[in-house]
Amino acid sequence: MARIVFDLPAQFGFSTEMQIYISHVNQGGHLDNAQLLSLVSEARVRFFQSLGYPEADVGGLSIVVGDIVAQYKSEGFHGETMCVEMAPVDFNRYGFDLVFRMTEKTSGREVARGKIGIVFIGRSDRKVATIPESIRQLLLQRAPAAPDASGVLGAPMA
Repeated sequence: MARIVFDLPAQFGFSTEMQIYISHVNQGGHLDNAQLLSLVSEARVRFFQSLGYPEADVGGLSIVVGDIVAQYKSEGFHGETMCVEMAPVDFNRYGFDLVFRMTEKTSGREVARGKIGIVFIGRSDRKVATIPESIRQLLLQRAPAAPDASGVLGAPMA
């Protein structure tokens, strides 16, 4: 089976820390794969809170996870503090990808990376909805810089 491979941005517009609790660890003594998703979900909630929104009401819309991919780079262990960095990328009319990198705080060892496909939906009709322009602009402020037409870094990804 081919491994999932994708590049991460050089910069992330959001970072949060969380500890690996004993309930996050499996019988192998390391961070369980389902618990990785739980930690990343908590980081996603914190990302939206940092923008001033709960996930259930982002500019009058809700968000749902359309897909998620994760790639382990090393083991995470009980008691370690993880730094989870996130950045919105690959915008489309209805959503974007929220890329993440999880590293151990003290050593900087990368534990996991991945991306979450975020889709906006109407709060009442639960149908796919266009990202409000005000929210898109707010998200772009957290997006990594991309080369402009001259190849110079500094322009936000569109």
